[in-house]
Amino acid sequence: MNHDKSLDNGEMSQSPEDMPKKFNLWHEIKGIFYILLLVGIVQSFLVKPFYIPSESMMPTLLNGDRLVVSKYPYGWSYASPIFHFLPFFHGRLFGHMPKRGDVVIVVPRGQKSDYIKRVIGLPGDTLSVENGILIINGKPVKRKMMAPAMIPIDQNMPCESNGYLAMEQVTKDGRLYCKMPRIEETLPNGVRYETLDLGYIPQADDYGPVTIPDGYVFLMGDNRDQSADSRFPLEEHGLGGPVPVESLGGRAEFITFSLDGSAKLWNPLSWFKSFRAGRSGVNLHPTAAKP
Repeated sequence: MNHDKSLDNGEMSQSPEDMPKKFNLWHEIKGIFYILLLVGIVQSFLVKPFYIPSESMMPTLLNGDRLVVSKYPYGWSYASPIFHFLPFFHGRLFGHMPKRGDVVIVVPRGQKSDYIKRVIGLPGDTLSVENGILIINGKPVKRKMMAPAMIPIDQNMPCESNGYLAMEQVTKDGRLYCKMPRIEETLPNGVRYETLDLGYIPQADDYGPVTIPDGYVFLMGDNRDQSADSRFPLEEHGLGGPVPVESLGGRAEFITFSLDGSAKLWNPLSWFKSFRAGRSGVNLHPTAAKP
């Protein structure tokens, strides 16, 4: 009986495609480079993740929130690349002005880091703050006192760091909360959002008036007494007044997830316990007031 030679000695012959390939360091380096290049392009021109490292946007955003920022709504500028290596220059590609009330990321002059603030004033506005009340074009914005914000206390949200009127409170479920004065503001275009007001602080609650130049916007944090924003000079880590629209790096869209700071790198079980409930999917677009 004839037997196929490829079966001699119980072995199958291998085609060149089946042969194990040798490790090629240069090929691997190129593969990693292309992946990083693709990630850089996507995060520079389309969307990027963003981490909230401070309390300046409470109660809207908490320290430990992770969110998605879209890079294209206002066009692209020197602030668009994920690594801020470009010097400031005027002009935007396919530029658009933000809407009043948008939550945006911004690159302060002379810095390489991103801040996140809310657009309050637009070109041509005359804006001031008097005794904590925001005034735009001579008219105080509509304010409504809300029930106090009850923010769970955790490692990323220690209540003692939030000012004089903040106070700890234990609820029926036995959890510690930070009870903070909360005010809803409605801007001239009808969008509304919540702010925190911890009491009268002259350097934060009295400002201006200032007229916003063409091509500039005025930004503020929702935590009005603990936000380094357009009210504060660059020397105090603020934005130094109105900022050029070229310095806007994108618009905040929604929260992906939020961490309370308790996770330990060496303990995978703690990773799941550190997720804050109810934060995922929160829409960060301002709400329009009902007519």
